Amino acid sequence: MAYTIRTFGDPVLKAQAAKVTDIDGKIARLVDDMFDTLYTSDSGIGLAAPQIGVQKQIFVWDMDDEPMVIFNPEIVESSGEWVYDEGCLSIPGLYVEMLRPNEVLMRGVDIDGNTIEIEASELAGRLFQHEIDHLNGVLFIDHLSRLKRERVMKKYVKAARQRSEA
Repeated sequence: MAYTIRTFGDPVLKAQAAKVTDIDGKIARLVDDMFDTLYTSDSGIGLAAPQIGVQKQIFVWDMDDEPMVIFNPEIVESSGEWVYDEGCLSIPGLYVEMLRPNEVLMRGVDIDGNTIEIEASELAGRLFQHEIDHLNGVLFIDHLSRLKRERVMKKYVKAARQRSEA
């Protein structure tokens, strides 16, 4: 069952998610629902549980038809720099050129309860950082300077208003 993706302004997006302590049937069904939600989105490659209103440290992603899930993820190493136009399903239509570390090492728990580590760079590395930010109540625009964030959000609100009037 696909959920509605929470959008900018929803307080759930600014809250810290709780660690997953037990991977049971209920969590497995939630993961399936998260994939359903991701696949019904327009252009998403990743989705964090808070984006559907669930305050758990879970995110799913699918790049190259390889669906994956991780629980309680954290970035344990990062290096380099990579600039890319970053967007978010929770702020639809907004893309901002952002600098983030290029290479990351992410550690977390897989669906079987095993600790895993995944090295990633470029788009996958950015995806991991972006989704982990969601689990910590951080939106990608929070990484912008106050002035740039205000300018970007002013344009976003104006565009959203025009879309709703059309």
